[in-house]
Amino acid sequence: MSFRYLALGDSYTIGESVPEPERFPNQLAALLEKEGRTVDVTIIARTGWTTDELWQGIQAETVTPPYDLVSLLIGVNNQYRGRDSEEYREGFRFLLNKAIEYAGGDVNRVIVFSIPDWGVTPFARGRDAQAIAAEIDAFNQINLEEAQKAGAHYVDVTPVSREAATNPALIAADGLHPSGEMYAEWASSALPIALTILK
Repeated sequence: MSFRYLALGDSYTIGESVPEPERFPNQLAALLEKEGRTVDVTIIARTGWTTDELWQGIQAETVTPPYDLVSLLIGVNNQYRGRDSEEYREGFRFLLNKAIEYAGGDVNRVIVFSIPDWGVTPFARGRDAQAIAAEIDAFNQINLEEAQKAGAHYVDVTPVSREAATNPALIAADGLHPSGEMYAEWASSALPIALTILK
């Protein structure tokens, strides 16, 4: 039996600057495979997408619910472009409801990932890292609140993203996005939840 996994997001889900097998949804599928669960991964994500652009992207694809597992990681580009946090809340809530819908209406099959902190990357040198961190935290407070309200699972990858400040191996060659090594940490964090969902 093969399970179907839909991963929704932006550069962090499509794995900008890493090979396809190193993207976190693909690494999660590989870990699940080792546990005896065959998983077919569909990714709808693009570098630079905000909440509204992700929705446009979803509409341009053929989505065939119900999926056994759906993940949602979105918001860094809203923050990067200086977009309003309440606008983010509305957009995120809408997408979370869509994710639940794609999971056949079962919120227990949905995992929300927090937004990593790009302020610690070489790309951000010369910018106000504390201000970026504060904004990322504020956006993550929103996606956490909305996930909890809906009853979705939540994986906080922000702390490990901040380890990149002292561990360059966690950053891809582009100096901005996570490396396969960091994505492996994300996949490992999500594995126990995914195993419970796909039991």
